[in-house]
Amino acid sequence: MSATDQHSDTMASSAPQLAREAGINPLDYLKERGYVQDVTNADLLHRSFEEGVVTAYVGFDPTARSLHVGHMMGIMALATLQRFGHRPIALGGGGTVMVGDPTGRTAARPVMTLEEIRENLAIILTQFDRFLDFQGGRFDHNPAALLLNNADWLLELRYIDFLRDIGKHFSVNEMLAVETYRQRIETTGLNFVEFNYRLVQAYDFLHLFRTAQCLMQMGGSDQWGNITAGVDLIRRVESREAIGLVWPLLTTASGQKMGKSAGNSVWLDASMTPPYDFFQYWVNVDDADVERLLRLYTFLPMDEIRDLTSVEGAALRTAKRRLALEVTSLLHGAEAAQAADAASQALFGGTRSLDDASIPTTTVPLADVEAGMTVADAFVRAGLCSSRGDARRLAQQGGLSIDNDKIEQVDTPLPAEPGSLLLRVGKKRYMRLTIV
Repeated sequence: MSATDQHSDTMASSAPQLAREAGINPLDYLKERGYVQDVTNADLLHRSFEEGVVTAYVGFDPTARSLHVGHMMGIMALATLQRFGHRPIALGGGGTVMVGDPTGRTAARPVMTLEEIRENLAIILTQFDRFLDFQGGRFDHNPAALLLNNADWLLELRYIDFLRDIGKHFSVNEMLAVETYRQRIETTGLNFVEFNYRLVQAYDFLHLFRTAQCLMQMGGSDQWGNITAGVDLIRRVESREAIGLVWPLLTTASGQKMGKSAGNSVWLDASMTPPYDFFQYWVNVDDADVERLLRLYTFLPMDEIRDLTSVEGAALRTAKRRLALEVTSLLHGAEAAQAADAASQALFGGTRSLDDASIPTTTVPLADVEAGMTVADAFVRAGLCSSRGDARRLAQQGGLSIDNDKIEQVDTPLPAEPGSLLLRVGKKRYMRLTIV
């Protein structure tokens, strides 16, 4: 059976649903999959999962027009809980993004206009649809997920009331001792707006605790301080116990931040990272990362993951292909994943027997070629090289080819005639250049 045939339907039973049927506690499942680095009260969380439906949220600030694969950790965590029968909240940060999270940044975020925030949020909110069920019942009587925007309550806050009722619970001395704030103060400085980010994120948790019975906030380990601030605020204001859970910040075996490819983010929006490029990102992950990524980014059972990754070297290609199929199917659908797989298989085999829709294509007008476009220009236009100099360097290293023929001279003119050329960098990066 081929990897495509083995691809799991996202609507069918998944590992979380099977674990639910087996009576496994969601916290134990999350630990096994690698989602848990710290949790504020593991005993309470374990017990709460046993006693009833737990509501949990992850926040996503719309700082760009799309989420990227680093954000997909949070989406997968929410999707996992829903398949266990619990209620997820995907929280769009239309309000918090106006403040700007200083965590992990050496300078303040650029100020965004309200129109930019609205446009980004409108696109981002649609990216949850393939992972979460907002109607309820798709995953065996699961509750419906909630999709909220914190601008709905944060923009309505009265400043003096907020300072009096919420600000009084935060110690300036404690906040200044936090590494994020301390480093910024000692280097580039920290503005007062950013200083308030912890307060408004903590207030989000309090608001959702009150209005949606939300027991838990989840996020990356860099958000531990912000999340525990919300836990503390709920304890002080409501005299109740809430829970914070964080997963490790994900980096590749090479130390690169997850979701970066050739220095660029791997976006969830198909217009920013096409399905073929998205598929290729997962096919080309480091051997050392495959098992962990299958645990975190797919709903495959652990036994199957262990079988796929029990081999080494070239034999891991099957596991990488399965990873790419599963993740691309979750985001873009099975049809897009299979088309990307077909294109990848054909290109890797050196054939060009695909229709134009299946292979990544850059189109250039014949007039541009006639005006003196060189081979180097073509590789730059196709997005395979960053500059003419980069193309020259790669050609000298034997890394460029056109229609499977090695290219040594990249400053020669491109043939000025309509048609298609297969441009390649190394063994794994391809683009069809169509001259029209």
